[in-house]
Amino acid sequence: MGLEPGKIVTGKVTGISPFGAFVSLGDGKTGLVHISEVALTYVKNVSDFLKENDEVKVKIISVDESGKISLSIKQALLEERKKNAPEKPQRVPKTERVDWSKKQESAAPMSFEEMMNKFKQTSDEKMQDLKRGMESKRGSSYRRSSGSF
Repeated sequence: MGLEPGKIVTGKVTGISPFGAFVSLGDGKTGLVHISEVALTYVKNVSDFLKENDEVKVKIISVDESGKISLSIKQALLEERKKNAPEKPQRVPKTERVDWSKKQESAAPMSFEEMMNKFKQTSDEKMQDLKRGMESKRGSSYRRSSGSF
């Protein structure tokens, strides 16, 4: 059994510690899944996610000269998701698409002066609404204080 980095293998949890879980890979080989590599979410306690004798898929992260094997359940899950994910993003059905060209065609082109007048008109309307809102919040004291002293 070749244990090359990047390979996904199945193993059995043989022990749980505060910093991770030990996984037997067969042939007398055991690797460590660090607590940060146990799940896709934050893991405070490894035993909340894994129990002894659980079979897990792990990705081999590294094998150093002394024979220590670093494993990751999280990366194995991400690899599986990539494999099962659709290759192309799903398209929006034609019935839900918006045809922006129709809106531009139906509106007659306006001159700069017409666009400026329309802008000024909407701006004035918004300012009137804003002033009315401010007066209603301040009440009658706003009107009295705006006079001369």
